[in-house]
Amino acid sequence: MTNEQPTTIHPERRARVQSSLRFYSVAAVVTGIWLLILVVEMILKYLVLGADNTPEWFSYIGPAHGLVFMVYVISCLDLGTKARWEPAKWVTTMLAGVVPFLSFVVEKKRRDEVKAAFQLD
Repeated sequence: MTNEQPTTIHPERRARVQSSLRFYSVAAVVTGIWLLILVVEMILKYLVLGADNTPEWFSYIGPAHGLVFMVYVISCLDLGTKARWEPAKWVTTMLAGVVPFLSFVVEKKRRDEVKAAFQLD
């Protein structure tokens, strides 16, 4: 039996990680919502209405999702750097933003992992 002391995390680092976690969580949820909107738009465009009969505003959904996804990738890099993730965890977390509903699942998993690792409330 060892007498290992729990690792103490500097309060400033904990605050930086918590801020990045909040940014990541919001970005993941927004990305997931925009991805679902994009999927609905594509179904309507290609299966229901036909590519020639879609409203003009449909053309803004893809680029909007792209912008939101870039913010999501930045949030993954920000949190991954501050939480010192392995590169594979960065990549899998980023890829979760391109599979419908997966960004919600991975966001919860990463949030729980980071909260436990950094003793966040």
